[in-house]
Amino acid sequence: MKKTIALLTSSLLLTACASFQQSGDKANAEAAQDKKTASAKSAAAARKKSPKAKAQQQDDTLPAVELSEDILYKVLTAEIAFQRGQWQSAYVTILSAAQQTRDPRLAKRAAEIAITARQPSEALVAVRLWTELAPHSDEALQNYLGLIMLSDSVDEIEPLLTQRLADAAPQARGPMILQIQRLLVRAKDKQASFAILQKVTQPYGDLLETHLALAQGALSVGDTTYAQREARAALKIKPDSELAILTAAQVAPDTKEATKLISEFLRKYPDSREVRIAYARSLVEQKNYKEARAQFEALLKEDGEDPTTLFALGVLSAQTDQLKDAENYLQRYLQVLASQPEDDRDPSQAILLLSRIAEERKDYDGALRYLDQAEPGSDGYVNIQVRRAQLLARKSDIDGARKALEAAQSESANDAEQLQLVQAESLLLRDANRNQEAADVLKGGIDRFPNNTDLLYDYAMVLEKLGKYDEMEKTLRRVMKLAPGNQHSYNALGYSLADRNIRLPEALELIQKAADMAPEDAFIADSLGWIQFRMGKLEQAETQMRRAYALRPDPEIGVHLGEVLWTRGKQDEARQVWRDVQAKDPDNEVLKSTLARLNAKP
Repeated sequence: MKKTIALLTSSLLLTACASFQQSGDKANAEAAQDKKTASAKSAAAARKKSPKAKAQQQDDTLPAVELSEDILYKVLTAEIAFQRGQWQSAYVTILSAAQQTRDPRLAKRAAEIAITARQPSEALVAVRLWTELAPHSDEALQNYLGLIMLSDSVDEIEPLLTQRLADAAPQARGPMILQIQRLLVRAKDKQASFAILQKVTQPYGDLLETHLALAQGALSVGDTTYAQREARAALKIKPDSELAILTAAQVAPDTKEATKLISEFLRKYPDSREVRIAYARSLVEQKNYKEARAQFEALLKEDGEDPTTLFALGVLSAQTDQLKDAENYLQRYLQVLASQPEDDRDPSQAILLLSRIAEERKDYDGALRYLDQAEPGSDGYVNIQVRRAQLLARKSDIDGARKALEAAQSESANDAEQLQLVQAESLLLRDANRNQEAADVLKGGIDRFPNNTDLLYDYAMVLEKLGKYDEMEKTLRRVMKLAPGNQHSYNALGYSLADRNIRLPEALELIQKAADMAPEDAFIADSLGWIQFRMGKLEQAETQMRRAYALRPDPEIGVHLGEVLWTRGKQDEARQVWRDVQAKDPDNEVLKSTLARLNAKP
């Protein structure tokens, strides 16, 4: 069970903890937005006092054009045509009216029509006119840049960007430069867009944001040396900048250097929350869970109600087998979410992990109570119901488990979830040795998803248990046809033939094909040893079985290795292998049947 928790928490850590790059990007965006808001307020105040600002506002005033019958007629007929699906006629008419009246609103409408019709070239023509008629419109500029990024004429925006930066209030230039970089990085021609960024920011080398933007731009074209130099320049301008240190970590040559930069920064500026979060995440990536936990605990002292920190600490504690702490953190996380209904986080991962922790101490009822906290309709509700079914099955309540899965059917939103439910139900029936019912469930799933190779493969495995070998082979052959690279289908059919001691040359060919596809797969290696054993190649069989068991000490592989050793006269070693298997899985049916057949004792 601890292995299951470790696997689950490892997956959650990857989800919960992003890289330096993601942290840097997020911090850049958030800080830029904050600065943009502050700058906008400052600029608004400056415009009230500045004659030049007033002149700029006048430049964007709407033209004094009388709404004549001709213009009204054009606009109305264009809108009617657009409603009828005649986008081209509508676009041409509105664009013509915009050119006639010099009204930016009509140019904007022409662009909207072209964009809705998915005609980027026509949209770009209209947006060019819109930008010309409203040169200080941020909306026009953003649309213009967005469309230019999709074209091959990215160089045409350089004069416009240069002018916009020159006209901007000093306090607005920094955020604008970061915004320009984020837009330019979307261009198809990365080198050309980076060259433009260098040119338009060249007069503003004293700004922190210039060097941050250039570092990001250089990174986008793979010039890490340039990026590192610009990040250092940003830190020189403002040594305590979180944006600058996160950028420096992002463009560092390796994780070790990035971690060093971050840790040194935190020693100087311990109150830098965003940087500490990035540091904690990097420690998770390096699997340094103990130190990562210490960093998140420091963050929790600053804000004891931060859900991200609580969740990270819950997952980290589970990862390091501190299950009581994990439970406490995750319970607090759920309480915080419940008190913040505006937060749209999905609590299902925390609920699932709490359920696993309760199961670890064999508290199945407690595990089910945790699952009761999930609400129908939530994003992870289907996963919760699958988990409920698994727990009920562990309590031998197979019928209750099936009802839980049936209840999830109405909540499943897509084919992937429907498939998940079919596989979950068939698995719990197979584990309960109710193979015919499992086959019926899988057959129903295949009727709905006839080409799903996972369902077909599972169906074939159930058919084998039912002794329906011809139908099993037919199903596996279908998997091979649909997915020629599916090594498991070749291995399964080959092993089945070998196990029944029939068509051994064909079985060897099938298993060898699977082994060629996946040479390090322990179960395929086991099959290869087993077919060699059936064909009387005992020395080769032993070598192959030992290799398979070394790759993965699975009980069934161990049983096979023991039989090969027993047949070769190495009874003491065979008994030792079987004892190891028995210690791992006392109720293993393959071991019991093998010992009975050989009249042997471990």
